[in-house]
Amino acid sequence: MLAEYIQSLKEINKLTQQEESLLWHKFKIEGQIEARQELIEHYQLLVFKEALKYQLQETLILDLIQEGVVGLMEAAERYNHTSGVAFSLYALHRVRGRMIDFLRIAQKELLFDQQDEQIQNPLFNKMVPDVAFECADRRELNKAIEQAFERLPKREKDVIQNVYYQEKSALETANIMDVSATYVYQLEKKGIRRLRGILSKLMHERKWLENK
Repeated sequence: MLAEYIQSLKEINKLTQQEESLLWHKFKIEGQIEARQELIEHYQLLVFKEALKYQLQETLILDLIQEGVVGLMEAAERYNHTSGVAFSLYALHRVRGRMIDFLRIAQKELLFDQQDEQIQNPLFNKMVPDVAFECADRRELNKAIEQAFERLPKREKDVIQNVYYQEKSALETANIMDVSATYVYQLEKKGIRRLRGILSKLMHERKWLENK
């Protein structure tokens, strides 16, 4: 895609100063949209060069170019061709602003995605092999795991809480609960099995309600 765009830039005929001045007159005074389009095409290289400065992957470069072209069009609408200021200087500020705004939003979205990964329920990986196919939404699955956890018997919940949420060993958990480590293993095994059963039931109920 980027290679095709670069090739299209090579095919654009450069305007002389007189030709550009005439196009601005046709666009601003006579209202010819075709003239504006020719001007936008002429300044595509300005957008491309600005996008390359950020040294991003191809898909983001193309997104930046798209944002830059929007900025270029906005600049063309607002530009006073009789001011004596070169359009390239006037447009660059708006093109750069559009690109920076886009990158700022993209960075926030990436941060939110990373935060979603970080708040993943400690039991998520333990549950996923059995029920992931039933729920594509990670947040929904995390929420369902929490609900299933609350339905466990107290002893099983205490073991799961210590082992998975507080990351304690079976021996540490046994000492806290004043039981044997063997009993902790048994409770953990029962708790995980029960969790999976409750979770599967919850997900089936949600699926049924969505399809109702």
